[in-house]
Amino acid sequence: MEKMPMDLYVPAHIGIIMDGNGRWAKKRGLPRSVGHSYGAKTFKHMTRYISRRGVKFLTLYAFSTENWKRPLSEVNALMKIFRQYLVDSLTNFREDDIKVVFIGDRSAFPEDIIQLINETEEVAKDRKGMQLNIAMNYGGRAEIVHAVQQLCQETKDGLLQPNAVTEEALSQYLYTAGQPDPDLIIRTGGEHRLSNFMLFQAAYAEFYSTETLWPDFGEADFEKALMAFQQRSRRFGGV
Repeated sequence: MEKMPMDLYVPAHIGIIMDGNGRWAKKRGLPRSVGHSYGAKTFKHMTRYISRRGVKFLTLYAFSTENWKRPLSEVNALMKIFRQYLVDSLTNFREDDIKVVFIGDRSAFPEDIIQLINETEEVAKDRKGMQLNIAMNYGGRAEIVHAVQQLCQETKDGLLQPNAVTEEALSQYLYTAGQPDPDLIIRTGGEHRLSNFMLFQAAYAEFYSTETLWPDFGEADFEKALMAFQQRSRRFGGV
């Protein structure tokens, strides 16, 4: 493995679109569910590695609002993986001091998964290390609509004047309220789109795409993304 420098600037918040599980399995003549299982192993390993690299917030796109359209067998396989991950996570990351938070509309999941999500957050709530945001049944547009609905209710109740509806006010009703916007968004699998991921927060994030499929994504791939990020010139609309 190529040795990577460990003195690279590490962004405070990184988002990852974990793409390519199905293609990874297809290339090997395996069911897509096997790709998701291997992707879950990468999820665990890379979360720990990224935490050790000093990232403060990591948001991983696990299941989008559009993923319900996939074949029922694949959705059921993903639900099985989620259950296993959630059971494991009640003890996982404890030594790493990783705080686990779920973003998205959890109400659409089966009751046992909702209970496991709530229990996992409760167990991890006082941890002081990296915050891991797991985006499940998440969509950037739905998140913005949810935030706007809450702002509209506040204006209707007379708690907020219309001219007080600002970007900052809206951001306080997003799932990531109180967190810095992502500096870097990594997408595996070679695609070059956000796919409805953190649309509001990613306004000035640097985007990095790699051909590496998610189950094969490793420490060296992450370091390459950091190197690419370091070479970007971030002007935020200025000169």
